[in-house]
Amino acid sequence: MNGKNPFPVVGYHGPDLFCDRKKEAVVLMRNLMGGQNTTLISLRRMGKTALIHHVFERITTEKQGYCLYVDLYPTGSLSEMTRQLATAAMNLFPQKKRIGKKFISFLKGLRPVIKYDPLTGAPEVRFEYATASDYEITLSALLNFLNEQDMNVFLAFDEFQVIASYADGNTEALLRTMIQQLNNIHFIFSGSNRHMMNEIFHDTKRPFFASTRIVSLPAISAEEYGSFIVDRFTEKKRIITQEAVDFILGWTRRHTYYTQSVCNTLYSSGKKNIDIQWVKAMCGEILDEQEKTFLQYRHLLTANQWQFLMAVAKEGRVYRPHSSEFLEKYSLGTPAGVARALDSLLTKEMIYEDSDSSGRYYSVYDLFLSRWLERQ
Repeated sequence: MNGKNPFPVVGYHGPDLFCDRKKEAVVLMRNLMGGQNTTLISLRRMGKTALIHHVFERITTEKQGYCLYVDLYPTGSLSEMTRQLATAAMNLFPQKKRIGKKFISFLKGLRPVIKYDPLTGAPEVRFEYATASDYEITLSALLNFLNEQDMNVFLAFDEFQVIASYADGNTEALLRTMIQQLNNIHFIFSGSNRHMMNEIFHDTKRPFFASTRIVSLPAISAEEYGSFIVDRFTEKKRIITQEAVDFILGWTRRHTYYTQSVCNTLYSSGKKNIDIQWVKAMCGEILDEQEKTFLQYRHLLTANQWQFLMAVAKEGRVYRPHSSEFLEKYSLGTPAGVARALDSLLTKEMIYEDSDSSGRYYSVYDLFLSRWLERQ
């Protein structure tokens, strides 16, 4: 393990490299084992997918059920959702074992087109039906097959909010109707767009209203994350000062992806004794490396949108974007112009909306972009 970077940026790499989330893991396990479906909401790259895999690994190790993870982010229709679910199931069940043979036999009745990745050998399932109703029947059949197994099935739909944008129009109602008939499958619906997820699960007129337990994923505490960082460096015979750790957690705002990225870069630098000056230098290098990408954003936005984005970055959190004080401080023009810029940047997911004890606020989504804009 000596040569392996202990700060992975993408994916789940086992419990030893997974930081904290003890409370959320306990809640997820309790909900799933108690037969309660769960909605998991967090900012993108905050670690919700790793948390799902962390919990699923425990369930699988303890042989408490079958676990399927389905990423809906690249899907745009019910047909693509069906394909993703079928592919996940085919990858889960070993084809040489009884359940794998059973699934293949079942799948053949749905007239699939199965292709294999030339590099990994992983199968990909497609269906080439003429009508939407055929895909609805197939999705229902897949869920019923899983529901009929001899162990509980735990199914995670990641980036679940995208189903609200499906052209099919009635996916929410259709899926909710199917799920109500299943007693052996327990679901995690996770999403990174808080506004859309809240609409799906909190709007009294929507099919999924009040149908799940809601779990939010905040930033990991400074104490927990700080200890994790120090321990990982110590295991690798590296020394990092507490001052350096405090700077990392403040600069990244304890956002999992960006904290991991900075620590990954520090470890890869090979330096044995890491102090705050070295951390600041590495953070500067990270921003310099991405400068060309950030400059491209400048050409994709209007002057007003760019000016507003920069103002939000410099503030960190903006609670009253339409206030005269904020407008005058950054020469942003009229409240109407700011409202248009804000709506556009929210749609482009360059700014996100959240709330804390002080109320609702807006921040730049990409923290590295935010820190780069601060320097301008």
